[in-house]
Amino acid sequence: MASTYLSRTPSSAGNRKTWTFSAWIKRSKLSIAGSTILFGANSSAGSNDEDAIAIEEANNPRFLLSNGGASSIKPSRLLRDTSAWYHIVVAVDTTQATASNRVKFYFNGELETSFSQESYPSQNYDCKINNNVPQGIGFIDDIAGGGSSTYFDGSMSHVHFIDGTAYDASAFGEYDANGVWKIKTDVSVTYGTNGFFILKDGNSVTDQSGNGNNWTVAGGTLTNTEDNPSNVFATWNVLAAHSSNKPTFSNGNTTVVGVDTSSQTVSSTLAMPSKGKYYCEMKLTQEANATSSIPNFGIIDAASLYKARNQELISYTSVVNSYAGRVNSANMYADGADTGNDFSDTPDVGDIIGLAVDLDSAQNTLKYYLNGTLIGTQNINNDEYVFACSIKNDTNAGQVDVNFGNGYFGTTAVASAGTNASGIGIFEYDVPTGYTALSTKGLNL
Repeated sequence: MASTYLSRTPSSAGNRKTWTFSAWIKRSKLSIAGSTILFGANSSAGSNDEDAIAIEEANNPRFLLSNGGASSIKPSRLLRDTSAWYHIVVAVDTTQATASNRVKFYFNGELETSFSQESYPSQNYDCKINNNVPQGIGFIDDIAGGGSSTYFDGSMSHVHFIDGTAYDASAFGEYDANGVWKIKTDVSVTYGTNGFFILKDGNSVTDQSGNGNNWTVAGGTLTNTEDNPSNVFATWNVLAAHSSNKPTFSNGNTTVVGVDTSSQTVSSTLAMPSKGKYYCEMKLTQEANATSSIPNFGIIDAASLYKARNQELISYTSVVNSYAGRVNSANMYADGADTGNDFSDTPDVGDIIGLAVDLDSAQNTLKYYLNGTLIGTQNINNDEYVFACSIKNDTNAGQVDVNFGNGYFGTTAVASAGTNASGIGIFEYDVPTGYTALSTKGLNL
């Protein structure tokens, strides 16, 4: 939830001059007004006497020591890929004589060397972070200048805090054989008195460091997800949505809601690479009106996506290689035209539609499942496809909740997980044998 965060107040101050924060993050929303908080501390509620690691509305990361706006270090890089997990390490040692050594940023293993703003803390500055004042992950009470801070909207994993040592990124991550930065599973660090390790596997805020520095969930409920830095699952792609009347996205970009009376197509962040067998589930949570055929659901050629995003998936006839069905309709469509081949049953609001794409067989197919039962099969061309749906806002705001294997529809976990999916992902219904989730591991089977 966008209003959920973690809180903890240490019983005593730790080393306020030297510490390290490390976390893997995946953003859901970009360019949010204000500063999106990753980690911070406030000396008193409602004041601007605080420290924070944040992402600004321009999508720049930033380390801010407010205390009257005294210090601000802002790397030049932008964090604006909502499909990616970023590893961020901030190492602080204000005892250093050289100002630029007092705060160091690492992104996916690399030391940051380019900054748009460099105002470092004074030597031996005592941070509010690691003091015995309220600490927050995902939110703090207030940000410098008197405005409200913004909740972090996205996912976090493998969050470490080190009390008393400034580590570089190699303490928490490493490169694999392909040169990809990944989580280090055998972290060997000295956590210090207030150090902690949370969100190791799933949504547990119980400290895994051995210190017992557990955190408290505030403002809502943490939602677990299979999506993690080691296996990135598809979500709805906010960057490929309608150019002006952009739908609203939530729940880690697995829920999409229409905002305009015209139809809008949204698609998955990951594409199927002309081979493999992939499965997803879409819940038709809300139709646009009682007689509407929106939402639509299906697949579309990734190369045609840009032309289709401002149109209805199944009626934009110039789009090549699109296949879809409709709520309240038994018809199947190809390239915007009715194929004359009907579903054996009609999808309705509240139903869960399973989509199974076979790009390995001699004849490629798209199979439709209604609440676990096969209702239709289409022959499709071999191409690079994305999963897609179309929605709009008419009498009601059309809504689709997608489960790409993360095990949830919105914030609701699947009722009784099915089987198969090649061991990757959690789905409501049994996945056809040989099919897998659209994820980085699924793409590499």
